[in-house]
Amino acid sequence: MKQDTTKHQGKRRQLVELLKQKGITQKAVLNAIGEIPRHLFLDSSFVDHAYQDKAFPIASDQTISQPYTVAFQSEQLQLEPGMKVLEIGTGSGYQTAVLCHMGAEVYTIERQHELFRISLKRLPALGFNPKKLIFGDGYKGFPERAPYDRIIVTAGAPSVPEALLAQLVIGGKMVIPVGEHQQKMLVITRTSSTDFEQLVLGDFRFVPLLGDKN
Repeated sequence: MKQDTTKHQGKRRQLVELLKQKGITQKAVLNAIGEIPRHLFLDSSFVDHAYQDKAFPIASDQTISQPYTVAFQSEQLQLEPGMKVLEIGTGSGYQTAVLCHMGAEVYTIERQHELFRISLKRLPALGFNPKKLIFGDGYKGFPERAPYDRIIVTAGAPSVPEALLAQLVIGGKMVIPVGEHQQKMLVITRTSSTDFEQLVLGDFRFVPLLGDKN
């Protein structure tokens, strides 16, 4: 792959080992992290640091999540190839690429036009082709293609958006960080047309989920 050197590949292997030490075990997640050139999703000034387990700034005052966070959310999805996934917050497109690499049919929404425009070009150029990249309000989801087997939210929501719950298939899961300044990672499973189960996991920090209400 263009601009992906043996040095970069070696650093990814080291990153995968670090993620294993931190408790990531799902082979499909580790393979995606190990093969996707994260440095090509970063501003050039951060490229030398791309394989540190850190978040970095990207355009529009947003961030690319640290690799552990991407791996953790991806693992919690319990994704199987062919599942229809709605991603709220395309951002740099790195998480989108991970989902595509894992075999998901990805619909991804971004409300920052600059990030939307960049990902629209970057993802296909790197060989990743989500089903649809949408410029819009993540709080509303994308009902045109609902229901979804999985929903992943990559920004901190003050509460769980009702519109997203409504777009989950029965038996489907949503992974979402909820909280104002620091978030708890929630895994929400739809058990019937009206019922949901919620699993509360560890603390994380995300940029805020923005929508028409912000």
